[in-house]
Amino acid sequence: MKIDRIELREIHLPLVAPFETSFGVTTGRRIILVKVFSEGAVGWGECTCGETPLYNHEATDTAWIVLRDFVAPYTLGKDIGSPDQAIALTSPIRGNKMARAAVETAIWDLAAKQQGVPLWQLLGGEQEEIPCGVSLGIQPTDAALLKKIETELAAGYQRIKLKIKPGRDYEMVKAVRREYPDILLTVDANSAYTLDDADTFRKLDEFNLLLVEQPLAYDDIIDHAELQRRIRSSICLDESILGVDDARKALALGACRIINIKLGRVAGHTEAQKIERYCRERGVPVWCGGMLEAGIGRAQNIAMATQSGFTLPGDVSASKRYWTEDIITPEVEVTPHGTIRRPAAPGIGYEVNEARIEALTVRKEVIEER
Repeated sequence: MKIDRIELREIHLPLVAPFETSFGVTTGRRIILVKVFSEGAVGWGECTCGETPLYNHEATDTAWIVLRDFVAPYTLGKDIGSPDQAIALTSPIRGNKMARAAVETAIWDLAAKQQGVPLWQLLGGEQEEIPCGVSLGIQPTDAALLKKIETELAAGYQRIKLKIKPGRDYEMVKAVRREYPDILLTVDANSAYTLDDADTFRKLDEFNLLLVEQPLAYDDIIDHAELQRRIRSSICLDESILGVDDARKALALGACRIINIKLGRVAGHTEAQKIERYCRERGVPVWCGGMLEAGIGRAQNIAMATQSGFTLPGDVSASKRYWTEDIITPEVEVTPHGTIRRPAAPGIGYEVNEARIEALTVRKEVIEER
């Protein structure tokens, strides 16, 4: 295939409720959508970066420039024999993996549609349903947090993840465990701590956590290895894993026992497949992380998470948890037993609601082969 046109759109989508992490509070998303065109067919991708360069170095405005001025020109008009070749076209670009993934995942969607198969099938997915958990932002009080947990458990979710930060950690988790002693529970620090806080994590060991996600610096594996030696809970790395080589090094050093895979963070499906395969062959669990995606990114995550190595409940949850109205139809729904069924339609398996996207669009740019 050859991509002859790439369309960029920025949409503004308010969240149903504010979402707080150690980075701050998010009330709405500025999301870049990518639409690629080839031989009368189209594919959709979503850039999963945040509005500010706090999770990683990318942000909405910088990603737009990288997509328009670099990713698109490197991709347009090139021969792409299979979708796993697409990411190599943008390999001269250092970093900026979320911008690169937006086009790469769109090309995977396009290829699946051209072949008339669901994206999960093209990726080699096997699971008919994927297990789902929820990520809960930091709440002002323990009572408010417990109420949210009650709601999500009633909806069937299999795992609860709590965002933590210094001052909202041990006592908060203790309150949750007192109320819910048997639920599958994880915590996510988003790099808010240092090795000097090892005692905090030793104390958290008493709560039988499935994992502690990214407690230390976003670009570290050395201190994570030291912390893992000091605590019983399994460390899961997120921000530190940008590709399969990072996974290999982290596991060799003993920096983690579990890995979170996010499509944007690792530059798309091709690298995500490599990480999933590497971990699966070594018996290391992986799971799908979330970045407050709208429906296109959420559908891409569902396809990825059908691969057999994704054995732990991920952060892919129902559209209605985040949006009053999503940008796909049907919206993503979770079964009463806390799973999402893989879609049957070609490509990402959901219809993109272009009328809604048009109404939400605040800027648009079309890049064509020159």
